[in-house]
Amino acid sequence: MSGTPGDGFGDLRAGTVQGGGFRLTRAVLLGLSRLLIGLRIDGLHNVPREGGVLIVSNHVCNADPVFVSIACPRPTHFMAKKELFDIPVLGWAMRKFGEFPVDRGNADRWAIRRALATVEQGIALGMFPEGTRSRSGALKQALPGAGLIALRGKVPIVPVAVIGTEKLPLLGSKALGASWRGFRGARIVFGEPFTIPAQIDGKRETSDKATELMMQKIAAILPEHYRGVYAEPGA
Repeated sequence: MSGTPGDGFGDLRAGTVQGGGFRLTRAVLLGLSRLLIGLRIDGLHNVPREGGVLIVSNHVCNADPVFVSIACPRPTHFMAKKELFDIPVLGWAMRKFGEFPVDRGNADRWAIRRALATVEQGIALGMFPEGTRSRSGALKQALPGAGLIALRGKVPIVPVAVIGTEKLPLLGSKALGASWRGFRGARIVFGEPFTIPAQIDGKRETSDKATELMMQKIAAILPEHYRGVYAEPGA
Protein backbone atom coordinates (compact mmCIF):
# COMPACT_ATOMS: atom_id res chain seq x y z
CA MET A 1 0.00 0.00 0.00
CA SER A 2 1.49 3.32 -1.08
CA GLY A 3 2.43 5.73 1.69
CA THR A 4 2.70 3.18 4.49
CA PRO A 5 5.75 3.01 6.81
CA GLY A 6 6.83 -0.19 5.07
CA ASP A 7 7.58 1.65 1.82
CA GLY A 8 11.26 1.59 0.88
CA PHE A 9 12.32 -1.25 3.17
CA GLY A 10 11.64 -4.20 0.91
CA ASP A 11 11.25 -7.70 2.31
CA LEU A 12 12.64 -7.50 5.84
CA ARG A 13 12.87 -11.29 6.07
CA ALA A 14 15.29 -11.43 3.14
CA GLY A 15 18.81 -12.38 4.24
CA THR A 16 17.75 -13.21 7.80
CA VAL A 17 17.56 -16.59 9.53
CA GLN A 18 14.12 -18.12 8.85
CA GLY A 19 12.35 -21.47 8.53
CA GLY A 20 14.46 -24.57 9.10
CA GLY A 21 17.57 -22.52 9.79
CA PHE A 22 15.82 -20.68 12.59
CA ARG A 23 14.36 -23.86 14.09
CA LEU A 24 17.75 -25.61 14.06
CA THR A 25 19.59 -22.62 15.53
CA ARG A 26 16.92 -22.17 18.19
CA ALA A 27 17.01 -25.85 19.14
CA VAL A 28 20.79 -25.80 19.55
CA LEU A 29 20.88 -22.54 21.53
CA LEU A 30 17.93 -23.60 23.69
CA GLY A 31 19.65 -26.86 24.52
CA LEU A 32 22.84 -25.05 25.48
CA SER A 33 20.93 -22.46 27.54
CA ARG A 34 19.05 -25.13 29.44
CA LEU A 35 22.27 -27.04 30.10
CA LEU A 36 24.49 -24.09 31.03
CA ILE A 37 22.14 -21.66 32.79
CA GLY A 38 19.10 -23.78 33.55
CA LEU A 39 16.85 -21.67 31.30
CA ARG A 40 13.12 -22.31 31.78
CA ILE A 41 10.38 -20.96 29.54
CA ASP A 42 6.70 -20.53 30.35
CA GLY A 43 3.69 -19.24 28.42
CA LEU A 44 4.76 -20.10 24.88
CA HIS A 45 1.09 -20.62 23.99
CA ASN A 46 0.62 -16.87 24.45
CA VAL A 47 2.77 -16.02 21.42
CA PRO A 48 0.73 -15.70 18.18
CA ARG A 49 2.28 -18.02 15.61
CA GLU A 50 1.78 -15.64 12.70
CA GLY A 51 1.08 -11.99 11.93
CA GLY A 52 2.69 -8.86 13.28
CA VAL A 53 3.19 -8.82 17.05
CA LEU A 54 5.11 -6.65 19.50
CA ILE A 55 7.20 -8.51 22.09
CA VAL A 56 8.04 -6.21 25.05
CA SER A 57 10.27 -7.19 27.94
CA ASN A 58 12.12 -5.98 31.00
CA HIS A 59 15.88 -5.78 30.52
CA VAL A 60 18.38 -6.82 33.20
CA CYS A 61 21.23 -8.47 31.29
CA ASN A 62 23.30 -7.72 28.19
CA ALA A 63 22.30 -11.06 26.69
CA ASP A 64 18.52 -10.65 27.21
CA PRO A 65 17.87 -10.08 23.47
CA VAL A 66 19.49 -13.44 22.76
CA PHE A 67 17.59 -15.27 25.50
CA VAL A 68 14.22 -13.79 24.51
CA SER A 69 14.90 -14.48 20.82
CA ILE A 70 15.67 -18.14 21.35
CA ALA A 71 12.83 -18.54 23.84
CA CYS A 72 10.31 -17.13 21.37
CA PRO A 73 8.95 -19.83 19.03
CA ARG A 74 9.17 -17.56 15.95
CA PRO A 75 11.86 -15.26 14.54
CA THR A 76 11.85 -11.94 16.37
CA HIS A 77 13.54 -8.82 15.02
CA PHE A 78 14.88 -6.66 17.85
CA MET A 79 15.59 -2.96 17.93
CA ALA A 80 19.10 -2.58 19.41
CA LYS A 81 21.45 0.31 20.20
CA LYS A 82 23.41 1.31 17.11
CA GLU A 83 26.84 1.01 18.79
CA LEU A 84 26.55 -2.79 18.85
CA PHE A 85 26.44 -2.97 15.05
CA ASP A 86 29.96 -1.54 14.82
CA ILE A 87 31.42 -4.58 16.61
CA PRO A 88 32.93 -7.06 14.13
CA VAL A 89 31.10 -10.39 13.84
CA LEU A 90 28.49 -9.35 16.40
CA GLY A 91 27.05 -6.69 14.08
CA TRP A 92 26.86 -9.19 11.24
CA ALA A 93 25.20 -11.82 13.43
CA MET A 94 22.66 -9.30 14.70
CA ARG A 95 21.64 -8.36 11.16
CA LYS A 96 21.33 -12.03 10.22
CA PHE A 97 18.73 -12.39 12.97
CA GLY A 98 16.84 -9.30 11.84
CA GLU A 99 18.03 -6.85 14.48
CA PHE A 100 18.28 -3.23 13.43
CA PRO A 101 19.92 -0.14 14.97
CA VAL A 102 18.35 2.71 16.90
CA ASP A 103 20.02 5.90 18.06
CA ARG A 104 18.89 5.98 21.67
CA GLY A 105 20.08 9.54 22.20
CA ASN A 106 17.74 11.03 19.62
CA ALA A 107 14.22 10.73 18.23
CA ASP A 108 15.24 8.16 15.61
CA ARG A 109 12.52 8.41 12.96
CA TRP A 110 14.19 5.85 10.73
CA ALA A 111 14.13 3.25 13.52
CA ILE A 112 10.46 3.96 14.18
CA ARG A 113 9.64 3.55 10.48
CA ARG A 114 11.63 0.32 10.38
CA ALA A 115 9.82 -0.98 13.46
CA LEU A 116 6.43 -0.22 11.93
CA ALA A 117 7.46 -1.85 8.66
CA THR A 118 8.46 -4.95 10.63
CA VAL A 119 5.03 -5.53 12.18
CA GLU A 120 3.26 -4.53 8.96
CA GLN A 121 5.10 -7.34 7.20
CA GLY A 122 3.80 -9.81 9.77
CA ILE A 123 7.08 -10.15 11.65
CA ALA A 124 7.50 -10.29 15.42
CA LEU A 125 9.18 -7.13 16.73
CA GLY A 126 11.12 -7.21 20.00
CA MET A 127 11.61 -4.14 22.18
CA PHE A 128 12.86 -3.24 25.64
CA PRO A 129 10.72 -0.19 26.53
CA GLU A 130 13.17 0.92 29.24
CA GLY A 131 15.73 1.59 26.49
CA THR A 132 18.63 0.02 28.34
CA ARG A 133 19.15 -2.61 31.00
CA SER A 134 18.30 -1.91 34.60
CA ARG A 135 21.43 -2.09 36.75
CA SER A 136 19.35 -2.66 39.87
CA GLY A 137 17.27 -5.44 38.31
CA ALA A 138 14.05 -3.52 39.01
CA LEU A 139 11.90 -1.84 36.37
CA LYS A 140 12.74 1.80 35.72
CA GLN A 141 10.77 4.47 33.90
CA ALA A 142 10.23 3.43 30.28
CA LEU A 143 10.56 5.60 27.19
CA PRO A 144 7.48 6.35 25.02
CA GLY A 145 8.85 4.79 21.83
CA ALA A 146 7.31 1.36 22.35
CA GLY A 147 3.92 2.92 23.05
CA LEU A 148 4.14 4.98 19.87
CA ILE A 149 4.86 1.90 17.79
CA ALA A 150 2.07 -0.04 19.51
CA LEU A 151 -0.47 2.68 18.73
CA ARG A 152 0.58 3.08 15.12
CA GLY A 153 1.20 -0.60 14.42
CA LYS A 154 -2.13 -1.78 15.91
CA VAL A 155 -0.88 -5.32 16.57
CA PRO A 156 -1.12 -7.66 19.58
CA ILE A 157 1.41 -7.04 22.34
CA VAL A 158 2.98 -9.88 24.33
CA PRO A 159 4.57 -8.87 27.66
CA VAL A 160 7.66 -10.83 28.67
CA ALA A 161 9.29 -11.27 32.06
CA VAL A 162 13.01 -12.06 32.13
CA ILE A 163 14.01 -13.38 35.54
CA GLY A 164 17.43 -14.29 36.89
CA THR A 165 19.71 -13.27 34.02
CA GLU A 166 20.93 -10.24 35.99
CA LYS A 167 22.94 -12.70 38.09
CA LEU A 168 24.91 -14.07 35.14
CA PRO A 169 28.65 -13.40 35.47
CA LEU A 170 30.03 -10.88 32.91
CA LEU A 171 26.57 -10.36 31.40
CA GLY A 172 24.51 -9.25 34.38
CA SER A 173 24.77 -6.23 36.65
CA LYS A 174 27.99 -5.54 38.53
CA ALA A 175 25.90 -3.67 41.06
CA LEU A 176 24.22 -6.96 41.95
CA GLY A 177 27.49 -8.80 42.36
CA ALA A 178 26.79 -11.25 39.53
CA SER A 179 28.61 -14.52 40.06
CA TRP A 180 28.04 -18.22 39.52
CA ARG A 181 27.74 -18.60 43.29
CA GLY A 182 24.69 -16.31 43.35
CA PHE A 183 23.16 -17.60 40.14
CA ARG A 184 20.09 -19.82 40.51
CA GLY A 185 19.00 -20.24 36.90
CA ALA A 186 17.04 -18.06 34.46
CA ARG A 187 13.40 -18.00 33.48
CA ILE A 188 11.45 -16.32 30.68
CA VAL A 189 7.68 -15.92 30.93
CA PHE A 190 5.44 -14.91 28.03
CA GLY A 191 2.29 -13.23 29.30
CA GLU A 192 -1.14 -13.06 27.71
CA PRO A 193 -1.31 -10.89 24.58
CA PHE A 194 -3.28 -7.66 24.73
CA THR A 195 -4.03 -4.65 22.55
CA ILE A 196 -4.11 -0.94 23.28
CA PRO A 197 -7.36 0.81 22.33
CA ALA A 198 -7.16 4.04 20.36
CA GLN A 199 -9.31 5.72 23.00
CA ILE A 200 -10.06 5.26 26.69
CA ASP A 201 -13.02 7.02 28.28
CA GLY A 202 -13.45 9.03 25.10
CA LYS A 203 -9.87 10.35 25.19
CA ARG A 204 -7.29 9.52 22.56
CA GLU A 205 -4.59 7.24 23.93
CA THR A 206 -1.06 8.70 24.04
CA SER A 207 2.28 6.97 23.55
CA ASP A 208 3.19 7.68 27.18
CA LYS A 209 0.02 6.03 28.47
CA ALA A 210 0.39 3.12 26.04
CA THR A 211 3.92 2.53 27.31
CA GLU A 212 2.68 2.76 30.90
CA LEU A 213 0.12 0.03 30.19
CA MET A 214 2.81 -2.18 28.64
CA MET A 215 5.04 -1.82 31.66
CA GLN A 216 2.19 -2.61 34.02
CA LYS A 217 1.54 -5.81 32.07
CA ILE A 218 5.23 -6.74 32.31
CA ALA A 219 5.30 -5.92 36.02
CA ALA A 220 2.26 -8.15 36.61
CA ILE A 221 4.20 -11.27 35.55
CA LEU A 222 7.44 -10.35 37.33
CA PRO A 223 8.27 -11.24 40.93
CA GLU A 224 7.55 -8.31 43.25
CA HIS A 225 11.17 -7.24 43.75
CA TYR A 226 11.58 -6.71 39.98
CA ARG A 227 8.63 -4.32 39.59
CA GLY A 228 10.42 -1.14 40.58
CA VAL A 229 8.56 2.06 39.63
CA TYR A 230 5.69 -0.05 38.27
CA ALA A 231 4.92 -1.77 41.56
CA GLU A 232 1.35 -1.33 42.68
CA PRO A 233 0.89 1.12 45.57
CA GLY A 234 1.06 -0.75 48.85
CA ALA A 235 2.60 -3.84 47.26
